[in-house]
Parts: sequence; structure tokens; C-alpha cells
Amino acid sequence: MDRRGQKLKFTTVAVFVVLALTGFSTSRGHGHGSSHGGGGGGCSSSSQNHDSSSSTSGSTSSGSSGSTYHDYDDDDDYSDDTYGDGGSSSTSTALRDATVELIDCATPSEAYATVEVTNPNATGGYFTVTVDFLDAGSGRLEEQSEEAYVSGNDSATVQVDLSGPGVAAKVDHCEPDPAAPSS
Repeated sequence: MDRRGQKLKFTTVAVFVVLALTGFSTSRGHGHGSSHGGGGGGCSSSSQNHDSSSSTSGSTSSGSSGSTYHDYDDDDDYSDDTYGDGGSSSTSTALRDATVELIDCATPSEAYATVEVTNPNATGGYFTVTVDFLDAGSGRLEEQSEEAYVSGNDSATVQVDLSGPGVAAKVDHCEPDPAAPSS
């Protein structure tokens, strides 16, 4: 029984030595074509290509022509950004729509509407504000849009211009779109 225990210990030590010499580490990420800077998991040899989307030498390092090495045991270590479920893709999450309230409509002397845009998000962003300029019969004279930056959890006053003063003389009232999508 003592010999069997020694063989088992020797085998365990040998496995760890081999893994240490090859640079194996489960704490390193792998690219899968994404832009974050983790090195390849598994073997850390700089001549190996773990990412099949690019190759600096034009050939694979595994020795077989046309094949690319893929370390399948690393696949469950980190979420795959290709599906948008984790990693650095959280920076691209869409902002909620801003709210829009009319302050002043266009007049013959002012060929624009003034609105207040409120950003409900913690981060700032650009929002597209749309206003309908209507005549006395509520017919649309023009629909104009303006893109504006609003800081996080803040409001901004935005001016939405008409195409010219001739149209402003016909405007009876304005109706802004109550929601301004992020742009």
C-alpha cells in the first residue's frame, strides 16, 4: 500500500510540474476574437494561436496543416462576449429614453420651439428630440429633430429650429415627442 501511495504522489507532482512548465493557468482569459487583453488560457507558448480569427505567422503552430488549436476546457471559465451576456459589452448597454416637455412653441419672431430634455440615466448621452409644428387645424407644417447631449440624471434646454421664418408665421401650436431616444 505504501508503494501505491508513493506512485500516486509522484504522479500528482509530475502533473503539476508539467503544467507549470507549459505555463498552464486557469486564471488567464482567452480572446475568442474579442478586444479585451487577456492572454490565451491553457498553454502560454507565444507561438500558439488560440484565436482562429487571426494569425500573425500565417500558419498554425500545432504542426498539422489547416487546423487551429482550440482549448475546449477554457470555454466555461469566462462568459463569451459574442452573445452580449458579459464582459466588456456592458458598456454598450442602451440608455433609457429621455423625457421631453415643451417650454415655448415657435412664434412669427422666433422660428424654433424650446423644450426641456430630462435624462433618467446615471450616465450622460445624446438624445434625439423631435417636435411637430402644427397649424390651427392641427395639420403638420413641419417635423424637426435635434440631437442634444444631456448629463446623467440632469435636464437640458434644447432649441428645435424650423426650416425658416415663413413657416413660423403659420405655426399655431407644437407637440414634442414625449420620449427622446438615445442616439
